[in-house]
Amino acid sequence: MFKTVRCESTGDRRNFLMLVGVAGAAVGVLPLAGTASAIEMHNRVTATALSRVAAKRQPRAATTMQTAAALRDLWVGHIFWVRNVSLMTFDRNDAAMKVAEQQVVANAQSIAAAIEPFYGAAANEAFFKLLAGHYGAIKAYLMATANGDASAQATATQSLTSNAEEIALFLSKANPYLPKDAVYGLLLAHGGHHIQQIQQLKDRKYDAEAKTWEDMKNHVYQIADATADALAKQFVTKFS
Repeated sequence: MFKTVRCESTGDRRNFLMLVGVAGAAVGVLPLAGTASAIEMHNRVTATALSRVAAKRQPRAATTMQTAAALRDLWVGHIFWVRNVSLMTFDRNDAAMKVAEQQVVANAQSIAAAIEPFYGAAANEAFFKLLAGHYGAIKAYLMATANGDASAQATATQSLTSNAEEIALFLSKANPYLPKDAVYGLLLAHGGHHIQQIQQLKDRKYDAEAKTWEDMKNHVYQIADATADALAKQFVTKFS
């Protein structure tokens, strides 16, 4: 049901990074209280969003469980390779960072391709652009943190927040079982984990970052499971 897409040419990576650059430049205009308050906001919405998703969940059929497992693997790949980009950035290892970023591209292609069997090639392309925006905001926050630029951190956080709303709107329009507010809350929390992880890696607080990784992993499992459940409800015949 799902297909994995690999980045087989430098052109794919170049196009993705161009989208990332556009996303990093397209900043929000609303002022933020600061990155710490943004993380607190992300964490506060997590419990509400998860409870909404869990309340609507039914016992999963085998096909739904397989879909959830495939999506979990894709989302863990996302956080794994983004983490490697962060590590190699702080270590000033450009060669390793570029390899990790190539894997971010391949993973984003695979996540976007996962919805094509349900919504078509145009949705795949649109979702890929939104994922590029997600990574672009993360990369902007990472570079701002590496440079000690608090203003750029706040700008990147706003960009990440705006992108979360765009993705939530996109998915909610595609699937009525993915309500915008719930998806937005899940993505805000996900973005908050990225921010927290980057700060901890910068400060070399590895014990704290290890806990953040576990929280991050469990949270993307929730995103994957919610998506699989929504697909199974919308496309009953495909999952029967």
